[in-house]
Amino acid sequence: MSLFSSLRRVFYGHWIVAVTFLCLTVAMGCGSFVYSLFVQPLQESMSWSRGQIMAGYTVFFVTMGLVSPLVGRIVDRQGARRVMPLGALIMGLGFALVSVMQELYVLYLGYVLVGIGAAGFASVPCSAVVSNWFKKSRGTAIGLMSSGIGAGGVIMPPVVEHFLGTSGWRGAYFALAVIVWVSVIPLVLLVIRTKPSDLGLCPDGVAQPPAAASGVRGSSNEGMPLRAAVVTAAFWLIAMSFVLSAFGRMGALQSQGPNLIDLGFPAATAALGLSIIGFGSGVGKFIFGWLCDRMSLKAAGAIGMVLQSAGVVVLLTVTSRSPDIAIWTYSLLLGLGAGSWLPIVSMLTSSSFGLRHYGSIYGLISLMLNIGTAAGPLVAGLMFDALGSYRAAFIICAALCAAAVPMVLLVRRPAGPHAPAG
Repeated sequence: MSLFSSLRRVFYGHWIVAVTFLCLTVAMGCGSFVYSLFVQPLQESMSWSRGQIMAGYTVFFVTMGLVSPLVGRIVDRQGARRVMPLGALIMGLGFALVSVMQELYVLYLGYVLVGIGAAGFASVPCSAVVSNWFKKSRGTAIGLMSSGIGAGGVIMPPVVEHFLGTSGWRGAYFALAVIVWVSVIPLVLLVIRTKPSDLGLCPDGVAQPPAAASGVRGSSNEGMPLRAAVVTAAFWLIAMSFVLSAFGRMGALQSQGPNLIDLGFPAATAALGLSIIGFGSGVGKFIFGWLCDRMSLKAAGAIGMVLQSAGVVVLLTVTSRSPDIAIWTYSLLLGLGAGSWLPIVSMLTSSSFGLRHYGSIYGLISLMLNIGTAAGPLVAGLMFDALGSYRAAFIICAALCAAAVPMVLLVRRPAGPHAPAG
């Protein structure tokens, strides 16, 4: 009974953070981090080329981006609890479809469903909900929530490796469907509430202020509509700075493994480099979320982009004779920098435009970010095919991350009748 009483005294927003952490772990762990583990089994079983199989990864991110604005609009109008269980259901159906496929087009169709589903319960609705539940410590809460992405990179690959070894790729894909359905849907229905007011509570667990909620600075009733936000310089500076850094970051991240193998390093070294990037990303998300509550959001964003650019610059110096410490250095720099994007984008969006239309605005920004995320690896691969080396691609990736720094530093909160209070 004492344990039950203690649990009831925990601020409900902390349970929101825990469940959204899990949602991001499952959505990105199952949707993104384990994709490469299926490439060789599919190639051997279905006789498809590596390029044909990897195209499904692009389909996933592009679909997730295209659906994100719609998800954000639904969250703004009807709440996250309506859309998140449906997203998990659809994502699981996508994996179930892929588990029985016989033709290549079914792989792409399945990952369309996986992308739609992930958009429904990943960063857009999760960040919207957590932003509503926290005000003073919003950055830290967003950072903890977004660390779930890194956790997905740690937890899901060994799980999938187990099922690939025991049940083959078809069994592994169906296991992903079951994991999504069982782990996400019940908890979302039980725990998720879009706003504290849904339970008669206030952000941060404070007592209800005497003023009307609509008059409270930073309340969910305050904010700029999407049509007003998209004509501001702040919107485009936020979007384009993170599109450029996403292109550069992912172009380098997805190419560093093949680059190391081309240089003569063992596959295990390349895999460990990826693991360090994933670890750094998870730690970085918490660190940058914490920094958001303690320093300028623009400065925090610039630090993250500098770290990403520095990581790619170190990657450029790696040769066949480089010591392993050079690989661990660029992996850690790139990972820590990669951890900055979700906390910073979320906080810049809510601080610049308020929370009332956060889902719609963040959803449109997410669309652009996902296009950059999908395009970076594709362009790097095409440049390698044309030039026989990743060097030119890595130079461009480093330059784009660096070019994003002054753009994020120029962000200013827009003025106007719908703008949030300063």
